[in-house]
Amino acid sequence: MTKFKAEIDVMPKKEILDPQGKAVSGSMKNLGLSEIDNVRIGKHISLEIEAENAETAHQKVEQACKSLLANLIMESYSIEISAV
Repeated sequence: MTKFKAEIDVMPKKEILDPQGKAVSGSMKNLGLSEIDNVRIGKHISLEIEAENAETAHQKVEQACKSLLANLIMESYSIEISAV
């Protein structure tokens, strides 16, 4: 078994309103940063997993995302796996 690190980004889907991102976008203008727009705010999850290979680790993390870490109705996610 090998230990892998998974980096997961969970973001609201583009068609879903992101009130937190909208508030930050508005604040950018107040800070004189009007060139920054369309801010989207999500979450980053980092975890370690033991698996036989990177493909198996990715499958297990994918299962965790679909079951627990992301709300698939409102969010999308991306996964990066690397050896520890």
